[in-house]
Amino acid sequence: MKPFRNFLAAAAVAACALSAHADTYPARPIKMIVGFAAGGTTDAIARFYAQKMGEELGTSIVVDNKSGAGQMLAIRSTLGAAPDGYTIYMGTASALSQSPGLRKSMPYDTLKDFSIIGLAASAPGVLVVSPQLPVRNLRDLANLASAKEGKLNYGSSGVGSSSHLQTEYLLNLTGIRMEHIPFKADADIMREITAGRVQMGIAPIQGAWGSITSGKVRALAVTGTRRMAALPDVPSLTESDFKGLDGVDPYSYYGLLGPAGMPPEIVARLNDALNKVSRKPDVVGHVQQRLYAEPAAGSPQAFREYIQRDLAKWRGFARHVNLPDQ
Repeated sequence: MKPFRNFLAAAAVAACALSAHADTYPARPIKMIVGFAAGGTTDAIARFYAQKMGEELGTSIVVDNKSGAGQMLAIRSTLGAAPDGYTIYMGTASALSQSPGLRKSMPYDTLKDFSIIGLAASAPGVLVVSPQLPVRNLRDLANLASAKEGKLNYGSSGVGSSSHLQTEYLLNLTGIRMEHIPFKADADIMREITAGRVQMGIAPIQGAWGSITSGKVRALAVTGTRRMAALPDVPSLTESDFKGLDGVDPYSYYGLLGPAGMPPEIVARLNDALNKVSRKPDVVGHVQQRLYAEPAAGSPQAFREYIQRDLAKWRGFARHVNLPDQ
């Protein structure tokens, strides 16, 4: 019994130390880990929120890009850090609910292994095709895919990414058959469609914007239930004659988490800063008009429930897609 008592005593001391530490938090720069390379959509959102939250907290927040392995490098680094509030993680839907909902085995549990801080933003995606395809809407695409007998293909930013899973979700709802060709980043989807090596893909609007406006790809629809101000002439998926496509929403989301065991006072401090940032008019305008996302605000519990709902959606879809365990 003595080793166990020693463990409890050590845990109590650590908890007291963290609680006392919360009174002066933050006393030094904070690290925000991102599971993608610099320059991408998640990185852009993370850097913007890091700057604005740093201003609220009175310290600098430094973005640390740890790309690769489906965000596992970033997740392992986060979970291995001290739960003192100086290491946080900007997670996305693919790592927090999509892959965990679909895979039978994961090396982490989103709802148990993290301290959940808050939802930062949700993002629609845009379905794009090669301009060489004789299609102008989703029904045209379905008819062409049927005529080609499954010979069309789509690109994604990798197995288990939002661009992969949301496309599979859409194909299942519409009955469209296409071959999946995975790449490494959203930019690869635009490049490969432009080159004619793949015919279709879904990507964040920010990553597709340049290719759409230059005419290198054609936008057929945006995910979600309404049109986007950035692409006013592009219909939403729910405007098509297919039913149930409101389920392809959100395309992705971005939220802050930390290692399990963070003091509630520090979680609340970070959540408050995040909410203050998301509610500022200039932030709302920038996130909507430059990052093509919707800023969000709410409690840690609200974000937990948000993740739970998305997990349930993907668990219900698991029989339709086969993902290897991580």
